[in-house]
Amino acid sequence: MNARDCTASVYTVKTGATLGQMDTVFGEVTTRELRDRLSEVLGRAMYGGERIGVTRNGKLAAVVVSVGDLQALEDFEMRQDVEAYREAKASDDGERISAAELRHDLAT
Repeated sequence: MNARDCTASVYTVKTGATLGQMDTVFGEVTTRELRDRLSEVLGRAMYGGERIGVTRNGKLAAVVVSVGDLQALEDFEMRQDVEAYREAKASDDGERISAAELRHDLAT
């Protein structure tokens, strides 16, 4: 493994109008520096509400977010799932087929 494989960048992502909008770059650190500054990075996410992107080999690999941001994302996903369920239920015509009929239809 060479030195390039051990580098990471830290990007700060301020909460914007659009979920996932990235508009502020914090800087770059090696993975060793990131490990040494993990407490600071976690504090910035927890208390500052910052979303901190971590890249490896120049590509975004992960994002450190606060628990509040994660909960907001999960709530958003749940609302999408509920809406998709309601749409599927509304378009359901009530017709049912047996598993044997389904297997037959898929085989042909």
